[in-house]
Amino acid sequence: MGKRQIEGSGAVMTEFFDDAVEDAGVVAFDFDGTLTTRDSFTTFLRWRTTFARHKLGMARLAPAATSYLFDGNRGKLKAAAVREFLAGIPREQIEAEARTFAQDHAPRLLRPDALRTWKHWRQRRAKLVIVTASPDVVVAPFARGLGADALIATELAFDGSDRLTGGFMGFNCRGPEKVYRLRQVFGADLRLKAAYGDTSGDKDMMKIADHRGYRVFREHP
Repeated sequence: MGKRQIEGSGAVMTEFFDDAVEDAGVVAFDFDGTLTTRDSFTTFLRWRTTFARHKLGMARLAPAATSYLFDGNRGKLKAAAVREFLAGIPREQIEAEARTFAQDHAPRLLRPDALRTWKHWRQRRAKLVIVTASPDVVVAPFARGLGADALIATELAFDGSDRLTGGFMGFNCRGPEKVYRLRQVFGADLRLKAAYGDTSGDKDMMKIADHRGYRVFREHP
């Protein structure tokens, strides 16, 4: 095992790596606030609609936001936002919008120091996985652009006509759900080589990692 220090934005970050070039293992990155400077889903919702419609939608979400202050249930608040802004939209439309959003916003959202660490692990031939509570449809174009080996995200539900129902398939991908979903993909005995995150919702994932990078990325594009 070797290590090196990377300087950036006044901070020094130590990266640990295997001396062997091949098969560094699985490395998991949270998306919002870790690879990006801010929440991609709320930014996407603002981007795809008019100022007046967004303002109206946020007013309608006031009861759900008030409820969140008491129960802290991020999944319930997110589901309310999906119902308000996205219910009934065809899959083809939302996927096209997400692609355009990623093309336009990737240079402004992705942290340069996070991208350097991503590339470092790619050079080590690690399996790179984005594990996020944000909707899969929104994050998928970013994941493809980064060359991620897998995307694990909150999955939006579609009806028989391939339109968004406003609900989820399964649970909000946060906290213990991140570990559960990772082990569904990579096996029940998975041990991550490294995990990066920035909130309490990432700490379960980081507990199964050899190297834990908590709030280590600080640069802005």
